[in-house]
Amino acid sequence: MTAAAASLIACFLLLLLACVKPVGLYMANVFEGRPIWPLRAAAPLERWTYRLCGVDPTREMGWQPYAAGLLLFNALGALALYVLQRAQLWLPLNPQRFPALAPDSAFNTAVSFITNTNWQGYSGESAISYLTQMAGLAVQNFLSAASGMVVAIALVRGLARHGAHSIGNVWVDLTRATLYVLLPLSLVLAVVLVSQGVVQNFSRYRDVTTVEALTYQQPKTDAAGTALKDAAGNPVQETLTTRTQSLPMGPMASQESIKELGTNGGGFLNANSAHPYENPTALSNLLEMLAMLIIPAGLTYTFGRLVGDTRQGWAVLAAMGVLFIVLLQVTVSSEQQGNPRIAQLGVDQAAGPMQPGGNMEGKEARFGVAASALFATITTATSCGAVNGMHDSFTPLGGFVPLFQMQLGEVVFGGVGSGLYSMLIFAIVGVFIAGLMIGRTPEYLGKKIEAFEMKMSSIAILVMPFIVLTGTAVAVSTEAGRSAVANPGAHGFSEILYAFSSAGNNNGSAFSGISANTPFYNVALALVMWLGRFWPIVAVLAVAGSLAAKKRIPVSDGTMPTHGPTFVVLLIGTVLLVGALTFVPALALGPIVEHVMLWH
Repeated sequence: MTAAAASLIACFLLLLLACVKPVGLYMANVFEGRPIWPLRAAAPLERWTYRLCGVDPTREMGWQPYAAGLLLFNALGALALYVLQRAQLWLPLNPQRFPALAPDSAFNTAVSFITNTNWQGYSGESAISYLTQMAGLAVQNFLSAASGMVVAIALVRGLARHGAHSIGNVWVDLTRATLYVLLPLSLVLAVVLVSQGVVQNFSRYRDVTTVEALTYQQPKTDAAGTALKDAAGNPVQETLTTRTQSLPMGPMASQESIKELGTNGGGFLNANSAHPYENPTALSNLLEMLAMLIIPAGLTYTFGRLVGDTRQGWAVLAAMGVLFIVLLQVTVSSEQQGNPRIAQLGVDQAAGPMQPGGNMEGKEARFGVAASALFATITTATSCGAVNGMHDSFTPLGGFVPLFQMQLGEVVFGGVGSGLYSMLIFAIVGVFIAGLMIGRTPEYLGKKIEAFEMKMSSIAILVMPFIVLTGTAVAVSTEAGRSAVANPGAHGFSEILYAFSSAGNNNGSAFSGISANTPFYNVALALVMWLGRFWPIVAVLAVAGSLAAKKRIPVSDGTMPTHGPTFVVLLIGTVLLVGALTFVPALALGPIVEHVMLWH
C-alpha cells in the first residue's frame, strides 16, 4: 500500500471514529424520546403526524404486531411505487416524456427500493421521470432506511428490557427515525453536495454537439434486453458513431444525500457516484464515503448507551473495524498491484508484474485507485451499493472482497440498522458456541440464550445463503440465466453470483457485465430481495420479543465478559466461520480460480 493510500485511509477512519459517539448519542436520545432541542422543535409536526395516521404514541406493541405493522407498511410502499412507475407517462414532472416501465422491471424496482437494495436494471437518466425519482425512489430511500433502523432498536430494547411484553411502537420509531435522524442529516449533506457541483434542478435535458465524433462498441441485445451471442458463444458487438451528447438534469443532490446516508445506493444516473453530476470532487467523494458509514457506526454507540454499558457498543464496533481494515487492505493492495497481463505488454519486462499506477480500468481518474478501492469496500461493507468505479473491472481479489463482504451478511458495519441487528445475532450465536464449549448455559447481556433464540437466530443467518446459492444455481442451470452473461468462464459465474449476493443482502451494487433487465432476472432477483430483507427481520423481531420477556440474570464468576478482546475475537471468528463454510466453495468457482488463472 502506498503512503498516499495509507494517508487517505487513516484520515477517513479518524473522521469516522470522531463521529461515532456524537451521532450515536444523538440517536439514543431520539429513540428514548429525551427532550433534546431537535425533538422539542419538531414535536408539533410529530404529534400532527400521529393524529393524521390515527396512531397512539403511548401504546407499545409486542413483537408480532410490530412485525406485522412493518411488513404492511413496506408492502403498501411497494404497491405505491409500482403504480407510480407504471403511470409516470401520464403524470407531471416528466419533461423527457419517459414511458412507463415494463411490468417486470417496475416490480423489480418497487421491491428493490422498499427493501433498501436499490438494485437498478435500467438506466435512471433514460427511464425514470423526475416525479418517480422524488416521490417514489427518494421517498423509499428514507422509509426503507428507517425500517432497518427500527428493527435494530427493537432488538436492542429486547436486550435492555426484562420482564416486558413489548418492544416499542413501530409507528413512533419509524416517524422519529425519519423526522429526527434521516431528514436533517440528508438536508445538510444535500446542501454541501450542491456547493461541490452536484446538480439540483428541474430543467429539461440539454443536447450538445461534441468537438469530435465518438465511435464506440457495445454488446448487441434483442428486444428483451438479452445479450446476443455468435456461434462460438461470444457476445455480438455493434459499432455506433455519434456527435451528440445529452446532458441529464434533475434533482440529483437531494437523492444523492439520502442514497448514501440511508445506505440505499440507487443512483439518479446509470454511472452512479462515478458520474461528475453525482460526485464531482475529491471532497464530495470523501463526504459520500463518510455518509455511508456514519449511521451504521454510530448505531453501535447507540446500542451500548441503550443497554446501559457503552463498552458493549465499542466491542461490536471493534469487531466491525478489524474485519473492515483487513478486507480493505486486500482490495487496495490488489488494485494497486494491477493486472500482470497489462504489465507483460510493457517494454520494460524487468519491471515485473507491477502495473504502473495500478489497475485504473473502470476507475475515474479524478479518484484514482486508492479512493475507488476504499469506496468499493465501504459500499459493500454497508448495504449501500453506490459505486464510484466499475466493480466488474477490479482485479479478481479486488472483486473478491466486495463479494465476500456481502456474503458475510453485511455485518462489517452493514446497512442502516441491518448491520447492527445482524451483528447482534452473530453475537448471540457466538456466546451460544462459547457456552457449549465450557458447559454453561449461554447468556448475553444478562439474558439466557435458549432454544427459541437459537432457532430464530439460525433462520436470520441462514436465509440469505440459502436464497443466494439457490438463485445462483437456478441461473447457471437455465438458458434464461446464462444468456444474460456477456463474459464466459469464471468471471461470468462471478457476475451471476455477485448479482444474487447483492440482491440477497440488499446491497444493490453489481459487476455490471450481466444484462439483468430481463423478465427472468427481474422476477428472480425481486423474490430474493424480498426474502433476504423481511424473512430475517421477522426472525430478529421474534428474538427481540423473547429476550424482552426474560428476567435479567445477575453477573457471576462464570459469566463471560462481552466487552473485551476475547469477545471481539469470538465475534469475528463466528462471522468468518459462517461466511467461509457457506460461500467458499462458490467463491472457488469464481474470483479465486480467476485469480489463479490470471497470475499463473
